[in-house]
Amino acid sequence: MDLSGVVIFIVVGLVAGFLASLVVMGRGRGWFWNLIIGILGAILGGWLAGELHIHLGFADIINQIIIAFIGAVILLLIWRLLFRRGK
Repeated sequence: MDLSGVVIFIVVGLVAGFLASLVVMGRGRGWFWNLIIGILGAILGGWLAGELHIHLGFADIINQIIIAFIGAVILLLIWRLLFRRGK
């Protein structure tokens, strides 16, 4: 992976992590945590998309953001189930 690939991966992670945090948590988690959530979501989403043979008909960067977003949402929902705070 060259430098431009790394930059694209970071941008996709930030966007996907921020959007997933907004949807699941109601607010962003900060740039660092959004990046971590997005990168882990990209790994999870990419793995799931590969296993299910899913390919979206959009441009490559849009596909990456959507798949990373879906993976990040799944990751955050699992996080909420595991670490739910008592009332």
